[in-house]
Amino acid sequence: MTDAPSAITHLLDVMARLRDPDTGCPWDQVQDFATIAPYTIEEAYEVEDAIAQGNPATLLDELGDLLFQVVYHARMAEERGWFAFADVAAAISAKMVRRHPHVFGDEEARTEDQQIAAWDVQKAAERAARAETGTLAGIPTGLPALTRAAKLTRRAGRVGFDWPNAASVLDKLEEEAAELRVELENGQHQPDQAAIRDEVGDLLFVLANLARKLDLDPEDCLRGANRKFERRFGFIEQSLKNKGKTPADSSLGAMEELWREAKRHERDEG
Repeated sequence: MTDAPSAITHLLDVMARLRDPDTGCPWDQVQDFATIAPYTIEEAYEVEDAIAQGNPATLLDELGDLLFQVVYHARMAEERGWFAFADVAAAISAKMVRRHPHVFGDEEARTEDQQIAAWDVQKAAERAARAETGTLAGIPTGLPALTRAAKLTRRAGRVGFDWPNAASVLDKLEEEAAELRVELENGQHQPDQAAIRDEVGDLLFVLANLARKLDLDPEDCLRGANRKFERRFGFIEQSLKNKGKTPADSSLGAMEELWREAKRHERDEG
């Protein structure tokens, strides 16, 4: 294993040289927090993808890319005199120790559920200390919308504002679908795009919470559906290619039959 302190020191030196105003990289010199933030989000998703692939070499590479993003933001903060990478590391270490008194302190051991409850209490206290008031305070607006929808209602559920069970969420889903159908029927000649967008948003919001009530991650559910669609559509394209055709010169009926064949193939292999 590589020596951690020396590797981190070298990484910080690399970042400093890239940002050097005289001898650094022209691209890196002009970046700021706002321009780098999208890359940070992208790298986090690439880590998740590497985990899904189960490839250690890819995971090693992607974790490095994500760590570099942390170093990048810390360097820009240091240039402004705010804090440095060491302060980031010290702050997260202190937070984890504070939030795990059953590990680092003298509190009794906790079950997983007890730890989740205690974690929520601690986070609420920290939000209060930062003057973030309100039940929904502190949930980042930059989260993926499905994830944020689930977090918003999970937080509201802790104070009793929640559906009682998944069946009741399904009832709400049917209600929202009916409302969307009314908007579509009313707007056959002149659609009210704002109203339709609102109703579609309500549907997605309820679906995110149906996943939550079933102890599922809505983003993970949708990613799985995306992968399934890619896989099955790839089957359609390959089947058509074997016949010298493409989707563009095939009928919808022919492609739907191949879609059903792809599903049968998956069931047989499963």
